[in-house]
Amino acid sequence: MRDEAFWAGLREWRRDFHAHPEFGFEEHRTSRLVAERLRSFGFTEVAEGVGGTGVVATLTRGGGNRSIALRADMDALRIPEQGSRPHRSRVPGVMHACGHDGHTTMLLGAARVLAAEGGFDGTVRFIFQPAEEWGKGALAMLDDGLVERFPFEEIYGLHNMPGLPVGEFRTRAGPVMSAEDNFEIVLRGLGGHASRPQGGREVLVAACALVMNLQTIVSRRVAPTDTAVVSVTELLTDGTRNALPGKARILGDARSFRPEVSAMIETEMRRIAAGTAAGYDLVCDVTYTREFVPTINDPAATAAALAAARTVLGAGNVGEAEEPHTGSEDFARLLRHAPGCFAFIGNGESSKPLHNPEFDFNDDALPHGTNFFVQIVRDRLPLRDSQS
Repeated sequence: MRDEAFWAGLREWRRDFHAHPEFGFEEHRTSRLVAERLRSFGFTEVAEGVGGTGVVATLTRGGGNRSIALRADMDALRIPEQGSRPHRSRVPGVMHACGHDGHTTMLLGAARVLAAEGGFDGTVRFIFQPAEEWGKGALAMLDDGLVERFPFEEIYGLHNMPGLPVGEFRTRAGPVMSAEDNFEIVLRGLGGHASRPQGGREVLVAACALVMNLQTIVSRRVAPTDTAVVSVTELLTDGTRNALPGKARILGDARSFRPEVSAMIETEMRRIAAGTAAGYDLVCDVTYTREFVPTINDPAATAAALAAARTVLGAGNVGEAEEPHTGSEDFARLLRHAPGCFAFIGNGESSKPLHNPEFDFNDDALPHGTNFFVQIVRDRLPLRDSQS
């Protein structure tokens, strides 16, 4: 079945998804096509609208009572696409800049192979998730009864990795991706004319000082043995060229791998913000939210994923990641309900970075991800001796 015509079909599907990107919880076309294709493969259990726009399909073979889940994300980003590729986004301001079009296609490919060929004994849940990019899709599916309605004992997911050669595979046991916390600090004072700073309590100098002071959280408060990042990404004021601002907003995010570090970052941020504001006679408000939890791979599931990858990719192309990534992934929410493994497959050494307006998923990676998903199912739900 897995001949060139099969892979050519997957490439066409992937490029079609790329040309028609949809933002989180707006994946109506994508989820409809996913459901239609699953039914065309012979699936009789396809649930739509799970967690809004999610799709869950179930495939059972043999009499085994074990079940595993495979997950792919479907959403795109609000980024205007650049470049002239024929399958570039046709939706203004939205594009698949993270490769979720490829993730969805690889899982569809695996579903087609497993429905046609079997080779396993038990139940597989195929989870097509919405809204991963802003960390709400997995929670929405869980709130809609994902685990209760479609129980599974293990779960596996893949993400493409720019810079890693196509055909290579990396993952690690334990922390593999970080938590993401978001923060907003608002400074309020009294704006005024730029020629008379003494007449008010302007906020811009204080905001600049606060941005610098926040960098001491990682350099002077986080232990060298822990990993953390605090990034200010926006500084917005209500001033203009000849008017000093009376309000400033400082926004950003923080990354960590342990709840204790996240809590410490919040505590220190509030203390530094309050102290800086007091030093400049300003009022300060801090909003701190936790959007993504850390992605923690189960050791046994990780060993199984590495073994499956070696089978289909060759031992020389499979390795354990030396360090966790400081990016975040809401697959982590699913790992709180069942052991599993999140892994990375190569998107090519010349690939543009994720979230870049010229990024494109590498179609040459489609066979590797598809074959991995098929192999992990057959390894974790092996045929009994009496079955062919």
